[in-house]
This record gives sequence, structure tokens and C-alpha cells, in this order.
Amino acid sequence: MASTRSRQRMRHIDYWPGFVDALSTMLLVIIFLLSVFMLAQFFLAREVTGKDTALTKLNRQIEELSALLALERSNKAEVENTAATLSANLEAEQHDKARLQGIIDSKGAGAQSAEAADARAASAQQQLQSQQDVSAKALAQVEILNQQIAALRRQLAAVEEALATSEKAGAESQTKIADLGSRLNVALAQKVQELARYRSDFFGRLRQILGDRPGVSVVGDRFIFQSELLFESSQASLDAAGRAELDKLASALIELEHEIPPDIPWIVRVDGHTDKKPIQSAQYPSNWALSAARAIAVVQYLASKGVSPQRLAAAGFGEFQPIDPGDSDEANRRNRRIELKITEK
Repeated sequence: MASTRSRQRMRHIDYWPGFVDALSTMLLVIIFLLSVFMLAQFFLAREVTGKDTALTKLNRQIEELSALLALERSNKAEVENTAATLSANLEAEQHDKARLQGIIDSKGAGAQSAEAADARAASAQQQLQSQQDVSAKALAQVEILNQQIAALRRQLAAVEEALATSEKAGAESQTKIADLGSRLNVALAQKVQELARYRSDFFGRLRQILGDRPGVSVVGDRFIFQSELLFESSQASLDAAGRAELDKLASALIELEHEIPPDIPWIVRVDGHTDKKPIQSAQYPSNWALSAARAIAVVQYLASKGVSPQRLAAAGFGEFQPIDPGDSDEANRRNRRIELKITEK
């Protein structure tokens, strides 16, 4: 009757925890990709911000030079107006000089007035020459300012071109990251499915090898040995019966190593668990230490039988992850266990 109930429990295997582990691993990979994407965005934003600052500085310099150019053009206009006025005055003085010279020639008088007209004409000519010199200097400054503005505009065009190139590179980088994430998700899902298939085959084979032996069960994606099947009470040394059971397990694991492709990263995690009762042993100061020592003993024995150490991992959980929260002897017996789980690295 008990054997029938055991077989019914084994037929109703809960695969859900295995899928949860696979989804958790997938979530970690996606979070890593998002972190890489955020770092790429951060450095890209920093580069664009620096170029925007340089662009703003160049625009400000262009505005200042444009204002100076407008001022010089205004001064040039004033100089040209003054020169025109002086030219008109000079022309008037020359006209007066000619008129006075005509009077002198015709009447032989007014020599003193002609000399005064000559002096005024010479003064006007001198002022005109001075204004022309000022105008030439202003034109030279305007030419220099025009050259500086042209150089700044070339720099501005180069910065805008570099900014456009950077934005294009950023867009291409985002596209590549998205494509990489999509391909990685597909590859990860394929590896998870393959590992789940090999794990299912392995558990089926292990059930056939161990049969319906009391103290051995499958819960979800974990294969469970009750501690009494492998160890004496409060001890971490494998007894003869325990070594015999682990010999069967080692043979199955060696076959599994040969079947799983090398590109699938997997390990057998051996977890040690105890009950709530405080341990009374000087060798093991806590249940945690005892559970870790038992897990390590199982891993070391499997390695000694030919299982690759790179495929083995040991962990101790003490009394902190019970499968039965009760305080009865039966609950304590169920919680004292060694769990084997095939999972990704």
C-alpha cells in the first residue's frame, strides 16, 4: 500500500521550480544587458552634452564678433560721411580760390584773400587725408573680423558634423544592443530547454536505478536523500549503505556528463539540510556547519568516483529551509536531507 502511494507521488512530479530557476537566470541576463545599455546611454549623453557646450560657446563668439562687425561698419559709415563733407568743403574752398584767383588776375588785387583761401584749402586737404587713413584702418579691421567669423563658422560646421556622426553611432549602437539582447534571449531559452530535457532524462534514469527505496524521493527539480540513508546521527561521514547509494548516483552522473553538450553550462548542486534540534557535538558547533560538512562529504565522494569536480558544488543551509514546518518527529526526519539539483552555472 505504501509502495503504491510512493509511486503515485513520483508520477506527479512538479517541474515548476526548475522553470522558475530558468526564468530567474534569464532575468539576471536581461538585467545585465539593461545595465550595459544604460552605461552606453550615459557615456553617449556625456559626449553629446560636451559637444553641445562647445557649440554654444562658438555661437556666443560669433554673436560677439557680429556685434563688433556692426560697430565697425557704423564707424566706417561715419568716417565716409565725414570724408564726403570734407570733400565738399574742399571743393567749395577750391571754387573760392579759383574765384579769388580770377579777381587777382583781372584786377591785380585781393592777394591777401587768395592766400587765406589757399590756407583753408590746404587744411581741408589735410583733414580729408586723415579721414581717409582712419577709413582704411576701419576697413582693415572689418576684413580681419570677417576672416575670424568665417573661421568660427567652419569650426561650428565641424562640430555639427561630429555631433551628427555621434548621434548616428549612438543609434546604431542601440540597434546592435537590442539585436544582441534578442539573440541572447533566444540562445538562453534554447539552453534552458536542453538542460531541462537532460535533467528530466537523468531523474528518470536515477529513479529506475534506485527503484522505490524508502528515503529517496523526487520533489520538483530536486532529488532528495533522507540523511539517515547516508549518515549516522550528528555525523558527516558516509556510512557503507550511503556509499553504495552514491555509487549508483555517480555512475548516472558520469553517463550524463558524456551526453550533455559541452556548450551547456551546468552543475550538480548538493545541498545539506538539518532539522531544528540543536546539535550536541563539539566537532560541529551548529546545524549549519553539520549540513555544510555533509554536502561536502557527498561532493568529495562523487568526485572520487569519477564525477568531474567542475560539475559539482556543495552548500549547507542548516535548519533554515525546511520542507515540513512542523515539530513532530516525522517533520524533523523529512527536514534532515541531502538534495541534488541539476542547474545552470
